[in-house]
Amino acid sequence: MKFINKVNKFMCGRYGIDELYNFTFRLTIILMIINLFSSLKILLIIEMVLILSLLYRSMSKNITKRKKENQEFLKIKNKILNLFKPKDKEHIYKKCPKCKTTLKLPLPLKRGIKHTTCPTCKKRLTLLVLRKKKIEIISKKKK
Repeated sequence: MKFINKVNKFMCGRYGIDELYNFTFRLTIILMIINLFSSLKILLIIEMVLILSLLYRSMSKNITKRKKENQEFLKIKNKILNLFKPKDKEHIYKKCPKCKTTLKLPLPLKRGIKHTTCPTCKKRLTLLVLRKKKIEIISKKKK
């Protein structure tokens, strides 16, 4: 128990593990496996740099800077994942021209003119449905 208490005392006030740490760790393991078969010196250097960055980030006491780094990583990760995310085929998303609120509209079954109201600014929108999958704003009317 004394060893665990010493480790806890040492890690108190340090940043620890986050999403960027996990990604870098997995990348390092993959590079190590690749390096087993290829034995390239450049991969060994990259592995060492990644391991040192892992240790530095997890032991750092500058928590705000590490959180900013992690937030930037998460933004990039979400942008990449959204490219491969399946689209919602039951709803249509449009922005209100007045308050710029994104409206989630059900996919209409018939063509024609549809009316909807923005829940935030109460603006009435007239929508022209040309196809099942396309809705366009053709005019704006107030109640």
